[in-house]
Amino acid sequence: MIGPMSERVVAACDGASKGNPGPAGWAWVVADAFESPVRWEAGPLGKATNNVAELTALERLLAATDPGVPLEIRMDSQYAMKAVTTWLPGWKRNGWKTSAGKPVANQDLVVRIDELLDGRSVEFRYVPAHQVDGDRLNDFADRAASQAATVQEPAGSELGSPEPPPAPDAPVKAPRSRSRGGTARTAKKTSSRTIKAKFPGRCQCGRSYAAGEPIAKNDAGWGHPECRTAATV
Repeated sequence: MIGPMSERVVAACDGASKGNPGPAGWAWVVADAFESPVRWEAGPLGKATNNVAELTALERLLAATDPGVPLEIRMDSQYAMKAVTTWLPGWKRNGWKTSAGKPVANQDLVVRIDELLDGRSVEFRYVPAHQVDGDRLNDFADRAASQAATVQEPAGSELGSPEPPPAPDAPVKAPRSRSRGGTARTAKKTSSRTIKAKFPGRCQCGRSYAAGEPIAKNDAGWGHPECRTAATV
């Protein structure tokens, strides 16, 4: 178990499933006083859903940190966060049944997380995933979980593993080049690949996009595929 490093520990956790359900993995990372990744762990889950991977990542993080030290957890999973902060009290009152009377999904993980949260000071903070200049810890956990899901092998700082590689769908800062006059400008080339948005957002054109809609990388971040050629100079 990770002992106290400061008066407050900042951490992130994430899960990944390549197919949902499909090859899945989980990861957590703990920061130092400067919020730089200092300790981390990731592991495979075989075939599982994304929700199972997200909850497993949270369970492993709670189990690996000192319950006597206040903890801030950064997550990009609204499901996992709401499950343990919003829905859990009602599920317990209903005998681990939903408001519709159905058994709570992934009940074993939710019950275990509830036990680990008992008596602890834990603050959950939602951070959007796959953002240019996004949360550094969440990005680290996302990459570690994605790698664990892909290779189905454990990794971590205690195993001497190198920092996880960028996820295939991670946004990349647009390269910058110098014009003849010496003024920096953003290169107009952007990726032609599109992905489905994990969360709602707003394109540089001013119009919003919904979760599940195709989006592509443009010079200002992510947005409508038809807007990706609108380079900022």
